[in-house]
Amino acid sequence: MFSARLINHKDASMLSICDADLLGRTLNKGSISVKISEKYYGEKVVGKEEAESLLKESDNINMVGKAIISLSTEIGVGSQDGVKEIDGIPFLIVFKM
Repeated sequence: MFSARLINHKDASMLSICDADLLGRTLNKGSISVKISEKYYGEKVVGKEEAESLLKESDNINMVGKAIISLSTEIGVGSQDGVKEIDGIPFLIVFKM
């Protein structure tokens, strides 16, 4: 399960999606602190099929978590080369042109 928020603005869509079990956690690495907030990622809970559809259709994607990044790279959206980690949790941002 994944937690997702889709924002449509003018001619572009921005998807923020994370592994559902990360929602509400705060990740730390040195002086960096990132909150996986319900406000940013928590609009609705989606399953694998809907997540895959959202990943394919969205113009820009901000994703957090091993499961969502694995799904994303499996379907050709993004690459493991772009993955960064904070507190052992992977992040990936994809901009489609």
